[in-house]
Amino acid sequence: MAHLELAGIVQRYGSHTVVDGVSLSVEAGSIACLLGPSACGKTTLLRCIAGFEEIAAGEIRVQGRTVSSAGRRLPPEQRHIGMVFQDYALFPHLTVAANVGFGLAGLAGSERRRRVGELLATVGLGGQGDRYPHELSGGQQQRVALARALAPRPQLILLDEPFSNLDVDLRERLSLEVREILKNQGITAMLVTHDQHEAFAMADEVGVMAAGTIQQWDSPYRVYHQPANRFVADFVGQGVFLPGLVIDDKNVEVELGVLASRLPLECSQGCEGCGKDCGVDVLLRPDDIIHDDRSDLLAEVRHKAFRGAEILYTLRLGSGVEVLSLVPSHHNHAIGERIGIRLDVDHVVAFKTPTRAFPANGQAIRFHR
Repeated sequence: MAHLELAGIVQRYGSHTVVDGVSLSVEAGSIACLLGPSACGKTTLLRCIAGFEEIAAGEIRVQGRTVSSAGRRLPPEQRHIGMVFQDYALFPHLTVAANVGFGLAGLAGSERRRRVGELLATVGLGGQGDRYPHELSGGQQQRVALARALAPRPQLILLDEPFSNLDVDLRERLSLEVREILKNQGITAMLVTHDQHEAFAMADEVGVMAAGTIQQWDSPYRVYHQPANRFVADFVGQGVFLPGLVIDDKNVEVELGVLASRLPLECSQGCEGCGKDCGVDVLLRPDDIIHDDRSDLLAEVRHKAFRGAEILYTLRLGSGVEVLSLVPSHHNHAIGERIGIRLDVDHVVAFKTPTRAFPANGQAIRFHR
């Protein structure tokens, strides 16, 4: 049984529709994520789940109980939902222990202290209960906010851009730690973020949002390797769209060779099994293009970005089209050098295009995230 269910949710501000017919379900103990750019409706949808916003249509159910429908909204404090805000929202005049125990007023003093101590240990802040929020780092404050949300044993935890105020390294580490805490506690959670690295690090399922709708609801692996449409392909990951020509429903030819697809090629218009000689744009990720000194297929190094263990190369093909390749950093090549490459594509992602397969001007659609 789904722990959280959204059925046809619509939310409007006046005549402006912010969330437009969203349906999804999250299983108990699962961590889901709403991923998308600013103003796509993801935070508004989270606020609807929390009970801070009314909905114009649809139903929100938590453990089978309807908490929101058109014209009816259960107050936030009656939903048994914990919330972790972007700015942590800690009480500056209260100690860490008092912040964590704020929602435990109904417990006896000894039981309250036991629960607070247990949670501080869980989030790695054992012995820090007498300190104040301003004495803590950003990462520690976020842990306090999580402990406070967990304290009343909620049915569901909502996290609104929880790591956006942290530096990149801390954000990555903390997202993994928070996932482990939630999993160990068996808590169902919904995360909102614009950062795909956070989404992939934390979530079991990701819903990519745009213009108030879910473009794809899937596992992180499938969102990355099998994007449902051009928007998802463009928003998630890095890559290049390379012009291609369909040979049959399981093979497509690009400048680098023929790609065999495990599934019928899918076009952006939703049709399956593109016809022969159909022009398509084929998505190639940096990990699809492998550096191979033994290959006869050569490409010129145009740019390089050193990333420690890896180098992200921008390579120009014979036609002038540029592609990306992620290569172990001990293969350190100079700008202008020609290196051998080969394709290693497990999932052919192609979208129908009216353009010719190999444009004379060598232009490709390129994107970076």
